[in-house]
Amino acid sequence: MRSRIVRALSRPLVLAAAAAAIPLVSTAPAAADSVVVGGLPVDVSESPWTVALSSRDRFGGTRAGQFCGGAAIGRTTVLTAAHCLGKEALGASPERVRDLKVIAGRTDLTAGTGQEVAVRGVWVNPGYDSRTNAGDFAVLTLAHPLPEGSVIGPAAAGDPAYAPGTDAVVYGWGDVTGAGDYTHRLRAAHVRVLPDAQCQEAYPGSGDGAYRADSMLCAGETRGGRDACQGDSGGPLVSRGRLIGLVSWGSGCGRAGSPGVYTRVSYVVRALGSSGAPRAPRTPHRGTGAQWTPHRGAGAH
Repeated sequence: MRSRIVRALSRPLVLAAAAAAIPLVSTAPAAADSVVVGGLPVDVSESPWTVALSSRDRFGGTRAGQFCGGAAIGRTTVLTAAHCLGKEALGASPERVRDLKVIAGRTDLTAGTGQEVAVRGVWVNPGYDSRTNAGDFAVLTLAHPLPEGSVIGPAAAGDPAYAPGTDAVVYGWGDVTGAGDYTHRLRAAHVRVLPDAQCQEAYPGSGDGAYRADSMLCAGETRGGRDACQGDSGGPLVSRGRLIGLVSWGSGCGRAGSPGVYTRVSYVVRALGSSGAPRAPRTPHRGTGAQWTPHRGAGAH
């Protein structure tokens, strides 16, 4: 049976010096230059909406307490994965994690650049199902706004960015080999959006989870080698300058036949528009020309 991996750290990084050596799950070998598996270092200025979730109390200070990623869709609004904020990851409910912060504008987690912004409010999708991984998203409201130009517009339902075969990029500070080797510099990997049929064949419903095309999409390479991994959960999958996915789950990292699964952002937008959850301000996003507005009634494809 393939080992399931939800892509958040599942325990604290206890000793800072040993953080890179903690294998959180058993996985098959991945590419040596691997996330990001099969990825390359990038500067955060290339994706200023990519943020790190941090709790030094829980995860130690070596990597500034980073344990998940997120995507800023408004100056005070960040999307991330619901499982990042569960007790299994944080050891407590998020409101009890007093030093929960978002780190923005920082390429290297060991540097003092960018800013660390306190999280003022947390809204976790009440429909999140940890058994199937469906509905894996949450909204963070920040205590202070991020700089202008550091947000990205979500892709609406029907956007060509979701089309199978489309090039996309996933960003994160997570495991780069699938064996607990966590990077302190932001990395990015180029992947392709895959057809729903291929994703359903990979994850028909088992201990790995169940692929649901209405609320998920998957991306990677048929032969494996490029993927998100542990510590990347909640981070952005971007295509054509728009946010299309949030890193969610998968079987191993970078395995052939086991692509990474992402929460479909058009589903998130639709769910937020009808749930009464926090919404991003309706202001233009630099570089996209898009506005963040709820899209109701349309399908998630």
